[in-house]
Amino acid sequence: MTFDTSLSCAQMLDQQDPLRAFQEEFLFPKHNGEKTIYFCGNSLGLQAKGVKAAINQVLGEWEDQGVESWFKGERPWLKVQERMQGPLAKVVGALSEEVIVMNTLTVNIHLLLGSFYRPTATRFKVLMEAGAFPSDQYAVAAQVSKLGFDPEEAIIEVQPRAGEELLHTEDILAAIQEAGESLALVMLGGINYYTGQFYDLAAITAASHSVGAYAGYDLAHAAGNVPLALHDWEVDFAVWCSYKYLNGGPGGPSGVFLHNRHGNDPNFPRLAGWWGYQENGRFLMRKEFVPSKGAAGLQISTPQMLAFAPHWVSLEVVQKAGVQQMFEKSKRLTGYLEFLLQQLNARGAALHIITPADPSARGSQLSIYFERDGKALFDCITENGVICDWREDNLSLSGGGVIRVAPVPLYNSYQEVYAFIDLIRQYLQIENFS
Repeated sequence: MTFDTSLSCAQMLDQQDPLRAFQEEFLFPKHNGEKTIYFCGNSLGLQAKGVKAAINQVLGEWEDQGVESWFKGERPWLKVQERMQGPLAKVVGALSEEVIVMNTLTVNIHLLLGSFYRPTATRFKVLMEAGAFPSDQYAVAAQVSKLGFDPEEAIIEVQPRAGEELLHTEDILAAIQEAGESLALVMLGGINYYTGQFYDLAAITAASHSVGAYAGYDLAHAAGNVPLALHDWEVDFAVWCSYKYLNGGPGGPSGVFLHNRHGNDPNFPRLAGWWGYQENGRFLMRKEFVPSKGAAGLQISTPQMLAFAPHWVSLEVVQKAGVQQMFEKSKRLTGYLEFLLQQLNARGAALHIITPADPSARGSQLSIYFERDGKALFDCITENGVICDWREDNLSLSGGGVIRVAPVPLYNSYQEVYAFIDLIRQYLQIENFS
């Protein structure tokens, strides 16, 4: 990809962008009456324009048909999860029956840990990345403690090397081999929320299986952001939220992947609920639990129709755009952002990008680290109508924090990236690119 620092380059890239029209599918927050530049899809994606109509449709069906809405109408509620399985499977690289939408993210983390963390006196350890998102840390520690183990002994945290911010794949693999037969489970975030690093899940999964451990991932920052092939990588399980890159609404429902070797095993240990019963017998109310095949057998409760509506609308947008085109634009858009940041550095800015430079090791997010004074720049950005986010340092460097910038391929443009960089340039009092 060849870029230059002119505004005309950004304009040309937008003209050539096959996804440029999709920006019109979303609603943007306003700043002083004008549309913001929204670079925060890594935290909460934007609302698709069809969401209100979809919610109103569910409300109307409830009003007009009551309980019959489960079986009648244009979209019978009984099939809502089945309609989502195909599109989601393409997003995460799975078979349709290996994915399901249910509950919320941390609830699903606990449910899947309950199935896959089955420690013995000798095999009880869990490997995580240091600085994992707090929900992952809390859930794993809670499950370990509940089963009578000391988290300090049972949880292995893989740290970056001294003076570095990122993990090396070989260090993760070495930690797995070192734990050996004491390792019960590897539980990583697919993308580290702070650094934006995308881990080599295929290699990590293979290494986990080589020592007899399961491999599971929290893909909250990966689903809809980077190419995934969970089935082919033989990942045991994964969970993710719908409200970041999948634009499913605040606190929206979670997705689950369960590999078919587990999902089609009727003896797979799970917490059973009535919605996970085989559909053709669900309403017979029989005593013995017979799970649905695949990930659907993990379901516990009736789907939350009002919460599901924004998610199915956003998945329809993803289907129209095509996941491959999304990922291709993400590389170009993030690469363009990185290029312009480097041009600022060449002019004395000293902006430290801690996200990997390798496009295959990251998604749409770039994390810009500041040892000091970064919050003042962040506040300036916000005051000028750009929405990104600030995270305090958790990498044991010397204080400070990062501005996380996430230009999302479905609704961000190259000209927005240019305007963002030009705002930083002015703040830092760097000469104009031209």
